[in-house]
Amino acid sequence: MVKISPSVLASDLSNLASEVAEIEKAGAEMVHLDVMDGVFVPNMSFGMPVIECLRKKSGMFFDVHLMIVKPENYAKRFIDAGADLVTFHYEASENPAKLLDEIHAAGAKAAISIKPATKAEEIFHLIPRCDMVLVMTVEPGYGGQKFMPDMLEKVSKIRAEANRLGQDLDIQVDGGINPETAKLAVAAGANVLVAGSSVFNASDRRAAVDALR
Repeated sequence: MVKISPSVLASDLSNLASEVAEIEKAGAEMVHLDVMDGVFVPNMSFGMPVIECLRKKSGMFFDVHLMIVKPENYAKRFIDAGADLVTFHYEASENPAKLLDEIHAAGAKAAISIKPATKAEEIFHLIPRCDMVLVMTVEPGYGGQKFMPDMLEKVSKIRAEANRLGQDLDIQVDGGINPETAKLAVAAGANVLVAGSSVFNASDRRAAVDALR
């Protein structure tokens, strides 16, 4: 089953609770919450207080993507704020295996993300500890970037390794996802699609979600 996780970076952040309620009504399974620190990526977004406030207004599955340095210092705090799944970057963690275990111990699902320059094989040893792997299909940090089709080979390699292990792994793609690129990503082995502007900028958000699926 293909799951849709719209990124709120493209939403009207001044009406975040109502925007999330709309995508839930539109049939999205998750909401993607990008946390950026201005250090790991050249942009800033929001942190625990926003997620904690939104949690009080929404029962959606919170897909929290940490684009920050030292994610091990903050992961549990995001879980306490309401994250259902925490994704952190392989490139930002000193001990990713330990952090994946700590996220599980804190009661959330755990995922690891790789930037475009990181090879799929670098995280193969971590797949058994993951509920999901996120393959960035743009350089992380800004919405609205052009999809990088050469990232799909990494999706295929990770899916093949998960299959070899007999693991039912979610593989998420994030960046430049629209109905056309979604087809390519799913064909490569992805089953969780992050989309920002193609959902939140649509006049009919249910139609936009359906088109992605």
